[in-house]
Amino acid sequence: MAFNHLPAAMHDALGPLSVTPVTHSVPMAKNFRPSRPPENGETRPSPGAVLDRLTAGANRAARITHTEHLPPRPGRHAVWPDRIRAEVVAAVQAAGIDHPWVHQAAAAEHALDGESVVIATGTASGKSLSYLAPVLSTLLDGAEAPNGRGTTALYLAPTKALAADQRRAVRELAAPLGNRIRPAVYDGDTPVEEREWVRQYANYVLTNPDMLHRGILPSHPRWSSFLRSLRYVVIDECHTYRGVFGSHVAQVLRRLRRLCARYGADPVFLLASATSADPAVSAGRLTGLPVREVADDASPRGELVFALWEPPLTELHGEKGAPVRRTATAETADLLTDLTVQGVRSVAFVRSRRGAELISVIAKERLAEVDRSLPRRVAAYRGGYLPEERRALERALHSGELLCLAATTALELGVDVAGLDAVVIAGYPGTRASLWQQAGRAGRSGQGALAVLVARDDPLDTFLVHHPEALFERPVESTVLDPDNPYVLAPHLCAAASELPLTEADLDLFGPAAAGLMPQLETAGLLRRRPSGWHWTRRERAADLTDIRGGGGRPVQIVEAGTGRLLGTVDEGAAHTAVHDGAVHLHQGRTYLVRKLDLEDSVALVEEAAPPYSTTARDTTAISVLETDTEIPWGQGRLCYGSVEVTNQVVSFLRRRVVTGEVLGETKLDLPPRTLRTRAVWWTVTEDQLDAARVNPEQLGGALHAAEHASIGMLPLFATCDRWDIGGVSVPLHPDTLLPTVFVYDGHPGGAGFAERAFHTAEEWLTATREAIASCECDAGCPSCIQSPKCGNGNDPLHKRGAVRLLTELLRGAPARQAPPSPDGEGT
Repeated sequence: MAFNHLPAAMHDALGPLSVTPVTHSVPMAKNFRPSRPPENGETRPSPGAVLDRLTAGANRAARITHTEHLPPRPGRHAVWPDRIRAEVVAAVQAAGIDHPWVHQAAAAEHALDGESVVIATGTASGKSLSYLAPVLSTLLDGAEAPNGRGTTALYLAPTKALAADQRRAVRELAAPLGNRIRPAVYDGDTPVEEREWVRQYANYVLTNPDMLHRGILPSHPRWSSFLRSLRYVVIDECHTYRGVFGSHVAQVLRRLRRLCARYGADPVFLLASATSADPAVSAGRLTGLPVREVADDASPRGELVFALWEPPLTELHGEKGAPVRRTATAETADLLTDLTVQGVRSVAFVRSRRGAELISVIAKERLAEVDRSLPRRVAAYRGGYLPEERRALERALHSGELLCLAATTALELGVDVAGLDAVVIAGYPGTRASLWQQAGRAGRSGQGALAVLVARDDPLDTFLVHHPEALFERPVESTVLDPDNPYVLAPHLCAAASELPLTEADLDLFGPAAAGLMPQLETAGLLRRRPSGWHWTRRERAADLTDIRGGGGRPVQIVEAGTGRLLGTVDEGAAHTAVHDGAVHLHQGRTYLVRKLDLEDSVALVEEAAPPYSTTARDTTAISVLETDTEIPWGQGRLCYGSVEVTNQVVSFLRRRVVTGEVLGETKLDLPPRTLRTRAVWWTVTEDQLDAARVNPEQLGGALHAAEHASIGMLPLFATCDRWDIGGVSVPLHPDTLLPTVFVYDGHPGGAGFAERAFHTAEEWLTATREAIASCECDAGCPSCIQSPKCGNGNDPLHKRGAVRLLTELLRGAPARQAPPSPDGEGT
């Protein structure tokens, strides 16, 4: 995690740190016959017709638990503010846009008034034009100024692909404006020989927060001309800046504002976001500035048919004899195959890199049985590819050479993939905002579209496909970030001091926690106070103290042992679980086995192989309470929030048969433990509550364990997190509380705000957890309710009915609420 390479003194000052929770592979099944390809002359089918074809196979219609029809919506036009230059209006009209939507004109008006603004409207609502119109108009004004370079603008995207896509869009839109608009991408893929030109001559620089943090801000004297003229900072897809990553970006933006002020600039921030709750509040927390909100989406929308799809139970049995559903990976591969055969342009969004590769491989194999020309129309797209591989895939998708893509969230963002007919989402993506963002990738040209959410064998997914109101009748979440997290703030204070000496007056910019950290950084020998302010004392670059993506340390390079060829990289924090000795690694359809993970040199040596299994890491976790910030009584029990220390160690991995998910064996691993200081929510119960819930000592461990698993699975419904962002521990008698206790903690140093959100929504969160367990059709527990794919104890012990009774009794004591149904009648 962050700070892995800090001097020892920093570790002493802020405490030991560790890594994010692990991710695991998904087993798959195979049971599919693709339909016939479309005949010549057939027109593009409606979304309903496409769905009818997908459900035409045996028993497939029963897999749809709900279908939501969102009707088309007309657009509402406005006129551009008269301060938008006529040349820009003409260029927009030449691109086929005669009049702006109401929200576009409103956002442009705020920008021209010098007010920071967030545009929080739906996918394909024209957010880009909302900020491009005022930015291009202002750049033209600057180009005609007599003072040389004129005005500049900075564009920040969370991914390189989005920045490259936006450069294409700007070049096309600004082509009639000549060389007065000079857009250029400046990121890790930019050749060295081009970088000086970008610094000297580009007036619209497109980059990402990582490059701003590591490249631009530390070299600000070389960027002085650009920063001095900076009028606008565009932050695209700002809803993605959440958790630890968002907290880091918030501090990077404060460093940018500080340097701009040093050069006499005060840029206006223009933010674009998917629809979210309280977008102005979130944008203000991200930038540290007051932000105006434009959230009334006036763009037209085509019909959207949204289906919830639950894979069927199989005849197989998993751990402890639990029934096993067909995996979302296998089901999505079936759907993508059928869509390809139908000629339906589609993207399947997959949560993991391995899942994207698996779906691509399976689809290609099945398409080859239908038509040997079809497999080349399908590919995988994920992080970890080399830059030239990503660019080639993006070009193929734009040109139509690729018909279908299995992609990770890299394509969830604003990369223009206009013309898609369908989106398949393999597993709930963690937030309603991401769900709608992914669904919105289809139908971007105004035509009707189909979206299908395929449920994983997971408590939250199962809950959602049977409670569609949780998706379609609730607003999207607020963005959670905590810029005051000391593990986030401390390295940025060091980086800021290395850029310019930090003064007392600067500290307010970085938040209320900054002043309290300065003595610790002085004691650690990282900063030294002089009359001019605090100075960075080390030879190494302060910007290298932290990885703002939260990975920390050097990425682990994945190298083919026989040839020395670099296949890709994996974050250091995920290496223990993703590329441990014996792990199965997929890359562009090829399967490799990890022969050796060298943590010292950050290299995983792999060899191509064809094992009939996937691998899943197993770990053990212990937790101790460092400080309780707040607690409230829940009947006789307590609900608490505070700081904890978590010790985690990957101890083994399972081999699972690829087709069935059957466990073939377990192999021990010898990897070092990792320690994490973070934030947690926890609840306790008393002996009397256990008696009232009829949970005896033999059932207690399994009941607590089951409640812990299910609550982790359900928390993403209430906080903008993924279950892999959080972890949990349950103990029948915890040494710090002296009571049966369940902990749920943030998987990031210092916390990410998720546990705090859980504390404040505990009643709703735990009520949904109880309902998810009680309503599951299994008898004794399964992956759809209480079994966890990342359980280090092999999902043992678990007691489903005991968990329901325990949660019922706990909720009975929740403050100021009506008591839940009596547990009478529950089984034992």
